[in-house]
Amino acid sequence: MWSGHAFDWAKFGHTFGALHPLWMLAAILFALSTYWGRALRWRVLIRKQKPHASLWSLFVATAIGFTAIVVFGRPGEMIRPYLIARKEKLPISSQVGAWFLERLYDLLMALLIFGVALVQVQSTTVHVGEALAWVLRLGGHAAGALATICIVLLTVFGLFSGWAEKRLRQAAEVLPASVQGRVQSMVSAFVQGVQSTSSPSAILQVVGYSILEWLLIIGCYYCLFLAVPQTAAFSLLDVSIFVGFVAFGSVVQIPGVGGGPQIVSVIILTQLFRVSMEVASGVALLLWAVTFVVIVPFGLLLAVHEGIRFTRLAGIGEELAEEGLAGETGERVVEKVVEGEPS
Repeated sequence: MWSGHAFDWAKFGHTFGALHPLWMLAAILFALSTYWGRALRWRVLIRKQKPHASLWSLFVATAIGFTAIVVFGRPGEMIRPYLIARKEKLPISSQVGAWFLERLYDLLMALLIFGVALVQVQSTTVHVGEALAWVLRLGGHAAGALATICIVLLTVFGLFSGWAEKRLRQAAEVLPASVQGRVQSMVSAFVQGVQSTSSPSAILQVVGYSILEWLLIIGCYYCLFLAVPQTAAFSLLDVSIFVGFVAFGSVVQIPGVGGGPQIVSVIILTQLFRVSMEVASGVALLLWAVTFVVIVPFGLLLAVHEGIRFTRLAGIGEELAEEGLAGETGERVVEKVVEGEPS
């Protein structure tokens, strides 16, 4: 795709040297605010179990949890549910269920944004032909319809969680015995998650906070694009379309954004927006730093303040990611790894 292209390192470096500091600061503030937004949404997800959960404790656990993802990779995903369970004195399995539901809503929001991006793609500076634009619009409507159907199903499952669990467990019985246990654990985690949205008001709040979360993400991207002179002309719709493509292309890594989204970012910028390889690579690196790494100093400081040892968290996260998903399994895993409390 880029064969024969001589990478201009001077042009790549200029992407960083010409950054607008105020817009970069705004992008960082937007990025940090997304973690507060996640804490707000998590408080709704556990309100049925803990009506007056501490928002600050949830934010601390969120910041440390995303720092753990940067440090440990995939096993770090389970650190946040573990810390919240310990802080709020709740079963770990219930917080894994909340995490599972949060991921589902993020995936659905990514799908919705991607659908809007496909529908609106011809109204922007994206370079596509008429035939491809028609295909993209059709795909956009299909993506939007699929996301809407999934949200309706999540709502039904939330309002009728007992019925949903029974049906899902019956469906899992046709699977081989070797995988039934893990699937049943996932079903239990999912049901525990949707039980938190067993009222229309809770569903509306979770959807509202999910929309807020992704508006903050788009705001972060928009400010970062304004900070780079070569992309400062991008409109808000251009940036929203970019976010839609990147979110959908790297959907398996949401909410943590590691290497996959950066590759997708470079491809979208160079192939659809005709940005040079050097600038696209610089923007992708900046996005990784602002949306992924920026929380690390805060997470480490909060971990020190809370008396949390990351070496201990690494073992917990790995064991939970591999084994502990629901019921008492997660509690046994933690008891096996931890000797005493980490905080």
